[in-house]
Order: sequence, then C-alpha cells, then structure tokens
Amino acid sequence: MRKEKKSLEEVHASVDTTKKTGVFRKLMAFMGPAYLISVGYMDPGNWATDIAAGSRFGYQLIWVLLMSNIMALLLQSLSVRLGVVRGRDLAQACRETYSRPVNFILYILAEIAIIATDLAEVVGMAIGLQLLFHIPLLWGVLLTFADTFLLLFLINKGMRKMEAFILALVGVIGLAFFVEMIFAQPNLTELSKGFIPSLPGDSALYIAIGIIGATVMPHNLYLHSSLVQTRSFKRTRVDIGSALRFNFLDSLFALNMAFFVNAAILILAAATFYQAGLFHVSEIQDAYKFLAPLLGTHWAAILFAVALIAAGQSSTLTGTLAGQIIMEGFINFRIQPWARRMITRLLAIIPAIITLLYFGESYTGRLLVLSQVVLSLQLGFAVIPLIHFVSDKTSMGKFAIRLPVKIAAWSIALIIVILNLQLIFQEIRQWMTMHPVLVTTLVIPLTTPLIFLLFYLLIYPAVKKAKIKKSNFIHSGIPELQLSQKPLYQRIMVALDFSGADASVMQHALAMGNENTEFLFVHIVESATALVFGDETEDLEAEDDGQRLQNFVKKINTFGFKAKTRIGYGNPKQLLPEFARDFQADLLIMGAHGHGWFKDLIFGTTIEKVRHKVKIPVLIVRK
Repeated sequence: MRKEKKSLEEVHASVDTTKKTGVFRKLMAFMGPAYLISVGYMDPGNWATDIAAGSRFGYQLIWVLLMSNIMALLLQSLSVRLGVVRGRDLAQACRETYSRPVNFILYILAEIAIIATDLAEVVGMAIGLQLLFHIPLLWGVLLTFADTFLLLFLINKGMRKMEAFILALVGVIGLAFFVEMIFAQPNLTELSKGFIPSLPGDSALYIAIGIIGATVMPHNLYLHSSLVQTRSFKRTRVDIGSALRFNFLDSLFALNMAFFVNAAILILAAATFYQAGLFHVSEIQDAYKFLAPLLGTHWAAILFAVALIAAGQSSTLTGTLAGQIIMEGFINFRIQPWARRMITRLLAIIPAIITLLYFGESYTGRLLVLSQVVLSLQLGFAVIPLIHFVSDKTSMGKFAIRLPVKIAAWSIALIIVILNLQLIFQEIRQWMTMHPVLVTTLVIPLTTPLIFLLFYLLIYPAVKKAKIKKSNFIHSGIPELQLSQKPLYQRIMVALDFSGADASVMQHALAMGNENTEFLFVHIVESATALVFGDETEDLEAEDDGQRLQNFVKKINTFGFKAKTRIGYGNPKQLLPEFARDFQADLLIMGAHGHGWFKDLIFGTTIEKVRHKVKIPVLIVRK
C-alpha cells in the first residue's frame, strides 16, 4: 500500500507560527496563503469577463462581482477549515470518502478546470506581451512555455519567498488599476446603482455566470485547503481556533484586494467604452487600443498591459500548485513539478494555438470568456463535497460549521447549480438549431451523467448512512487485525548500490527473514558501456562489481542464510522490477540514494519509478 503523503509535502508545515508572540506578529505569520489564492481571482480570464460586462452593460453587473466576492470569501473559509482542522486538502478528503469511479470523474473534471485556468493565463500573458512588445500573438503563446521552471525555482526557495514574489505581482496589479481609476474618473452615482441586482437580458446571464466562474474558481478551493497546511501550529483546540481566525483575516484582506482589481476593470470599461458607445469591446486588445485616446494619456494603456502580464504570471504559478494537489490528492500519484507544469501548459497551449490558427486573433476574447464559463460549470463538483466535509461532526468535531453558515453555504451552492443548469439548457437549445446531430450524439450523453453525478454528491451522506444501517457493525469497513500473525517473507530481493547505505540495507533485509527465506542480492552496473552494450559489458567496473557482490553473498551464507546474486547492466528503473518478477519476490528492499533536487532533475528518482512498477511491498532504508 502506498504511503499517504502530506499535501504539498515539500513545504508542508514549513512556516513555524508557534514562536510568534503578540496578535500582529501571529497574524503576519499566518498571512500569505490567501494572497496566492487571490491571484486566481484577478487572472486574465477575469479581465475578459469584466471588460465584456462593463462595455456592454455599464455598471449594471458590478453587483455580480460583489456577490461573487462574498461567495468566494465564505467558500474559501470553508476550504481553510477543512485544511486546518482535518489536515487534508479537498482532493484528499474526496479520495478518502468516495468510490474510485466517482473520484476518477471528479479528478478529470478538476483537471479540466486547471486546463481552463491555464488557458486564460496563456492567452492573457500572450496578449500582454503583444501589447507591450508587438510580438505576434501566436509567438506570445509559445513564449509562455518558458515560465515552466519558475515555480520549481520559487518553491525550492521556501514558501515565504514564493508568497513574497506573488504579493509583489499583486501589488503591481493593484497600483496599476489605482492609477487607471484616477484617469477614468467614473460616474459615482451610476456606479452606486450598479450594486442593485438586475440582469438585462439572456446575454447578461452568460456574462454573469462567466464572472462567477472567474471569481469563485474551483481549483482555488483545492489549493487553499492545502496552502494553509504550510503553517505549523500546535494541534490543541485553542490553537486550531486561533489558526482559523487568522486565516480568515488573511482571506478577508486578500480577497478584498482582488475585488478592488475586478471592480476597477469593470468600472474602467464602463467609464470609457460604455460611455463612448463602444458596447462590443470584449477583446483585451481593443480595450488597450481605446484606453489611451479615451483617457488622454498613453500611460493608461501601458499600465494596463503591465498589470495583465503580472496577473498572468502570478496566476500561472498558483494554477500549477493546484494541479499538483489535485493529482496527488485524487489518485495519489505524483510527478516532478516541472513535468506537471509542462503537461498543464501544453494542454492549455494546444486549444489556444488551434483558436489562433483557425479562427484568428479576434476570437481570443471569446476564448477567455468561454474558459471562465467552463470553470463555473465545474464549481458544483467542488463546492458540494466541501460543504459536506466541513459539516460532518464526526471528522470536524466542534469545528463543524453551524446552522447559519450551512444555510449560507448551501444557498451559494444552489445559486451556482441553478445558474449553471439554466446556462446548459439555454446553450443546448441554441446548439440544437445549428448542430442537432452533435447535440444528440455528444452533448446530451456527456451532460446527463454529470447532472446525475452532481445529484449523487448532494445526497451522498444520506446514502452513506443507509449503508451503515444495513451493515451488522457500525465500523464494518475496518478489517479484523490478527496481530499475532506477522507477515512472513519467503523471497526477499535486496538491491545494493555499493554505497554507505548498503550495510543498513543488509541488516534490515536479514532481520526480515529467517533460515527458510531465500534472498536475492542484485546490483545494476550503470556505466556508459553497460547502458550501450547491456549483458555484453566486460569493462573493469562490471568485473569489479560482480566480484564484490559475490563476496557479499559468501559472507551472508556463513550466517546460515540462503542467498544468491544477480547482476544487471543498464537502467535500474527497468531492470529491478524485471528481476523482482523473475525471482517472484514478495518483498523488495532498497537503499535511499540521497540525491538533492538538482540530481533528481537530471538523473531521475529510481525508487519512485521502481515502486510504481512492482506489485509487492517496497522497503526504503536510509543510511
């Protein structure tokens, strides 16, 4: 069985808050995670929906932004509660709760949300580069691939340095739009009317759902429940309550800053484009082009582009972290962060390139709005499980949410689900007139099971209770343990690399067996000659390694153990699993190599590859 990993293990509990005294210093120690979350609320996808809302409807949809921000604050606080109290991120909690098929579907949906998020970052960054440096949009999209290793660099510098970097980018965005507001001089009377809820037409509903999807982002719920675990604090009831309060304040400050940025974009579009009668400005490029003549200064356009690049770069970092959390949490599978980053970015670049080549640059704004609508459609599949988890008194104890918070949370979930269902039916009706065959053969068969899955997630606690009542024992899912029956390994394979760890590896191996146990001691020669010629290798290193392995076994046999040797030539990641299968081993013992991150990047990690290829227990022994 795989060992359960901590969420974001490389930075888990890396920021110590226990030594901070005084309320202010304690608050500063906890502040940071919400600012990484907040960048997702001001990414380029938000810009597209905010510009479209402001240019088409003036200030009338600013109430949607406010409502979305309140919804985000409540949902993020629930995500924080799950991470702080249970020490689990949302993806891990789902894996522990639901069946494997349900988790797999939720994982795919979460990955789609990550791709939609990264798509917005790719297009936004490319547009920003085009506006400032006149780089063709297609080349700008390809250049966004170059930031793949930035997250890897930052996360190895420590959590606080990464948070400082993100905060600096957020500061650039906030400052840019503060100056833009001075240039724009919005009509405050009309602006105040925009806080009265209204939806002027079906097209406003599409934009409103896009705003909700761009503001309350599903991947942020997974991410926040993990990031709060980077803080180390005492696990007493008082300290957990204190951690919840400080994290709420962190969220309050950070999300209010995000609301200011989103509102500033919408207000800027309303005060310039809507007032000038430019009702169909939805492209970020058009917004940049019109800002300078409408506001009378070229600095307005420059600040707009700089803020766009900062928003895209900051959001892409948090999107990568969320992708890592989702993959590890749902399917307990981990790849190197740089590989995860490349895969995510490639999956986002491909639709962007197809759109640019087939439809042209004029469709990028529509692509951004569509990405945010896709995000909104994923929300229910993250929000409903989250509310169930933090409502469960069995796992949350006294920190389970109370009735008023439950009512507010379920009201938000209901609003999200109803708006999304309305949007789905509205779009299907439109597509039916244009592509009836596509709708009946693809769209309806895909959406119908997802609607049933949403309903299943909603009623899952009732289904679980019914199953418990049917069983004979309350805890029937816990297997009966026979502590007197210890596992006995008959065939143990031991991998030696002739390092300082070998002595410890051999001691552990012999302690796991007895006189009836068969041991196979193996060594893989990894010289350049061995990698090319394999078994035909006859160099000095191979000869020396073979002799050394024979001497090991002779010594072991003198203690009464049955041992033999096998030497391989080439790649240990391929040969060790093959040797284990041939020997029919029921236990594999290996020594930890002790590489740093740079060597892992260059040479790879043998242990991780091997343990995924064998179906037997693997014991890792450190020196």
